[in-house]
Amino acid sequence: MTTREPAELQTRLQALGFHGLLRAWDDIHSEPWLAKVVDIEQADKRRRGLERRLKNAQIGSFKPLTDFDWQWPKKLDRQAVEDLTSLRFVVEGTNVILLGPNGVGKTMILKNLAHQAAVQGHSVRFVTASDMLAELAAQETSTGLARRIKKYVAPSLVCIDEVGYLSYGSRYADLLFEVVTRRYEANKALLISTNKPFSEWSEVFPNAACVVTLVDRLVHRADVIDIQAESYRRKEAQERAARRSQLRKTTKKTPPARQR
Repeated sequence: MTTREPAELQTRLQALGFHGLLRAWDDIHSEPWLAKVVDIEQADKRRRGLERRLKNAQIGSFKPLTDFDWQWPKKLDRQAVEDLTSLRFVVEGTNVILLGPNGVGKTMILKNLAHQAAVQGHSVRFVTASDMLAELAAQETSTGLARRIKKYVAPSLVCIDEVGYLSYGSRYADLLFEVVTRRYEANKALLISTNKPFSEWSEVFPNAACVVTLVDRLVHRADVIDIQAESYRRKEAQERAARRSQLRKTTKKTPPARQR
């Protein structure tokens, strides 16, 4: 062992909470099995931590970003999207808004970034706007609401999908404003997808007085990535239908085998 190795092992034992081994340090520090035990325990701790973060993130299933068809969108800054995988925006507390019509891959990008953040050790929460706002609005006490809001303020990264797909009353706008404001004040990143430009958010939250301030705080420290494309889901559906149609035609042309 070098002079640094014992100190490093002690630090790792402290991080693992192995106080009994630390108390017995003078007797065991030169044992050849000690470093291996620490390696095994740390690897298992990392595994359990990742499982816990992924469970709490609630990302669900998704296609990997390597399957994204970059040739399909008419407009998309690929470099900007790929830069997001560095997760620098999470560390800096910068918001990211993906803007584009339905079916162009916004959710796919969100889920990949959420998963990458969890793998890299960040606490993450993925949720649709409708699910989050419905959960918050259902709270009947101020204590319950505060506890639920904390769930969306505490993580290092919160991903809110599908803002703008439904319209909400003023109560829901106030709740989203509360989450955005709390995270803004804490300098924590939000990753949001929306099919509506900010000029149309007054249609998403009609009659809500806080919309202008909500958008202002959301975009103050934000990168907006604009995706312009036809629906890729519709394209895939049309391709599947064409393949099934061709298969049916081929099946009809194949004569049945003669029976002897």
